[in-house]
Amino acid sequence: MQALSNFFIAILAVAFVLGVMILVHEFGHYAVAKLCGVRVDVFSLGFGKRLIGFKRGDTDYRISALPLGGYVKMAGENPMEVHTGDPAEFTSHPRWQRLLIAIAGPAMNILLAIGIVTGVYMVHYSHDWYLDQEARVGWVEPSSPAARAGISPGDLIVQLDGLKNPDWEDAKNKIAISPSQPIPVTLRRGNETLNVTLVPDTYGPSRVGDAGLEPATGVTVDQIDPSMPAYKAGIREGDDILAVNGIGLHFVRELTDFLQKNKEKPVEITAVRNGKVTKYQMTPVLASNGEGGQLYRIGFVGGIRQHVDKLPFAQALNRSIDQNKKYAMLLVELVRKMVERKVSVKMMSSPIEIARISGEAAREPGWTPLLLIMAGISLNLGIFNLFPIPILDGGLMLLLLIEGVLRRDISLHIKERIYQAAFVFLVLFAAMVIFNDITKLPGFSKLLP
Repeated sequence: MQALSNFFIAILAVAFVLGVMILVHEFGHYAVAKLCGVRVDVFSLGFGKRLIGFKRGDTDYRISALPLGGYVKMAGENPMEVHTGDPAEFTSHPRWQRLLIAIAGPAMNILLAIGIVTGVYMVHYSHDWYLDQEARVGWVEPSSPAARAGISPGDLIVQLDGLKNPDWEDAKNKIAISPSQPIPVTLRRGNETLNVTLVPDTYGPSRVGDAGLEPATGVTVDQIDPSMPAYKAGIREGDDILAVNGIGLHFVRELTDFLQKNKEKPVEITAVRNGKVTKYQMTPVLASNGEGGQLYRIGFVGGIRQHVDKLPFAQALNRSIDQNKKYAMLLVELVRKMVERKVSVKMMSSPIEIARISGEAAREPGWTPLLLIMAGISLNLGIFNLFPIPILDGGLMLLLLIEGVLRRDISLHIKERIYQAAFVFLVLFAAMVIFNDITKLPGFSKLLP
């Protein structure tokens, strides 16, 4: 029953997310087309069969059967149709106006992303406290790429693949899109500066990079089992765990590893609650780790302390622009590496993965998580549509620029071949991304012979 409920939440969430951003995208084309005097025949909410609507002027405003986004149909927009030369047709207008109409859709998606993130920053932006802090290493996984590179806890990353003074969000993103690729890293260790090369492992179904290093996040009790030693000793949700047997803790794995070495011997946990430091005595027990194995545990799930931003408008807008610019450049770099075959296409997401992520965000308290997902996908849609691929807005812009340089239209025959090839490419690419997302679903491997 829970799985069915989650499925419907995911469907509704992805319909809302994709619906809004596609509608905003098409409204951009519509508004600039109207401003330039291009006749818009149809403005539709949804696709497929017309359900209801009304006509005002030349435009049929309608609601269609498939409630996922929408579309705008402009007179003479299709280059493969016969054009009458009507001044209201798309192709009858100057190239600079057609260029503005083409870019308006992606621009609206980018503006939507900036607007949403600005609003979230102003109202309530909750995030892991360390993400915007300097990239000082708190934990290094034994035998990991970071350990092999000679990186140690306490090291400060001052340069990562040419990026100076990265924060932890920058560092994690750079590592994630660099699987099995050498990354030059400059470290500061005390008064010493070290240059090392980090080669992240390729990890998980999405084939992302993983270096085995983590920040000094601290350990906060996120969930606690009332039947386990920690709760019985007096530890509660929200407590910050400072030390075990007097050894300071910087990352939850330090505590987990200590308990496996300590086994069933009693331990002393130092925690702080509302500014008061208390020491608790308890004995770990061998219990399930939730993945079919057993570990020595004291019975809580470690979380990370959250930081909440509520910024004035100007500061929120500037930060939103910086954040969206950072993610746009990250997307461009990811696509470049994909073209160069340095990263797997499995990093791309189809509507299946978008539905899963949107469903998870919709089940979290408040609207903020879902709005941030919408902003991220809207930015991706806007940037992706600017790529110079025919059928996409960027492809149309490229053809218009080429025609402007040539000072004549490209022949209809050549355009037909270009659009046909682009259509086949996009269909195959979409099918591959969808298949990859299906293979990432839990339990898929069990279906294979």
